[in-house]
Amino acid sequence: MQRRRILAFLSGLFAAIALTVGLKILLPTPAPAQTTTLLIAAAASLQDAFEELDARFEAANPGIRVNYTFASSGTLQQQIEQGAPVDLFISAAARQMDALQARNLILTNTRRNLLTNSLVLVVPRSSTLGLTGFRQLTNASVRRISVGEPRSVPAGQYAEEVFRNLGIWAQLRPKFVYGNSVRNVLGTVESGNSDAGVVYATDARISDQVQQVATAPSNLHAAIVYPIAVVAASRNQQAARAYAQFLTSAPAQAVFRRYGFGIAR
Repeated sequence: MQRRRILAFLSGLFAAIALTVGLKILLPTPAPAQTTTLLIAAAASLQDAFEELDARFEAANPGIRVNYTFASSGTLQQQIEQGAPVDLFISAAARQMDALQARNLILTNTRRNLLTNSLVLVVPRSSTLGLTGFRQLTNASVRRISVGEPRSVPAGQYAEEVFRNLGIWAQLRPKFVYGNSVRNVLGTVESGNSDAGVVYATDARISDQVQQVATAPSNLHAAIVYPIAVVAASRNQQAARAYAQFLTSAPAQAVFRRYGFGIAR
């Protein structure tokens, strides 16, 4: 009798184990949480601020991962026109955003001005030229001036406007060393390969290898604004809108101000 009870118990136990294993095989494995990856195309001058903001945004939005491409606004415009999978574009000038809007490549109702900046003249920290203003760039002692390529780099566009309005553009042209982004211009001055350069105030602020010697009067160039818009071809428009909204939040604006940007109104 006892032997039968033991055999019955073992049979029941084995049956329960087999049923459990069978259920585990039959039950579907939970699908992993979906992650949306955004590609943000942003003007080179924004890089430091955005890299700090990245961790904050992803912590608050665990389902969204953000990748960045930083370059001159003109280069980014061309990449979007050629079909690069960009979700959100932040330019350093209205010209590039206007060109995309004219071709219906952005969602117009998402466009707005995000930030402002100012244009400054910088020299290497060790410079002995004693420059204090833009007009002094005509001095014979100044041989190389680094500026952004005006057709693709907004900082170069603004610099050209300043020089033309001062009436010294033609005189300075032989001295120009063109950079493919404002950060490239900054690097040329930092290395001492140029006697001076024209960059944004925010770029001068992050470098301890240059010194700012003058600020261009705002009436000598177009207003420096950073427009933002969702790209029409984006497959992640909802997430892109969320990121754009985050950039207008008080915590994000505090970071931008710390890096020297103004907030567009």
